[in-house]
Amino acid sequence: MSNANELSVTRLIAAAPEKVWQVMSDRQTEWWCPLPWRAEVVVQDKRAGGRCEMVFKGPDGEEEPQDGIYLAWDDGRRFITTDAVTADFQPAGPFMIGIWEIASEAGGTRYTATARHWTEEACKQHAEMGFAEGWGICADQLQALCE
Repeated sequence: MSNANELSVTRLIAAAPEKVWQVMSDRQTEWWCPLPWRAEVVVQDKRAGGRCEMVFKGPDGEEEPQDGIYLAWDDGRRFITTDAVTADFQPAGPFMIGIWEIASEAGGTRYTATARHWTEEACKQHAEMGFAEGWGICADQLQALCE
């Protein structure tokens, strides 16, 4: 299912789903941001309703906090986050729901990352911010780690 306010990237990774899941869920600091940026994990309570907080750090000292919760954590299959709600279920200015999922496919594992936005304007803003390039680079980094 998709909607008009959705952006996504996908890759066929030549590795078993178990390997892709392990890298995807346990080694995010190695692939989550396009280099030379990096992700620093603050808290990951890997369960539906659990806190998901990171800080993206740039090469010149930039910091972009990422705070939200997991809407779902389905081991070996997918995790879903949102920035619409933060720790202790405090409402926040929503930008998107992020979905990172894998599925077994001939030749390896299909990885798909999707951003769903509340409004057409937010979706357009994300596209103009470089969604395809940025999330594509992250997918390439994940693929390289797995293969």
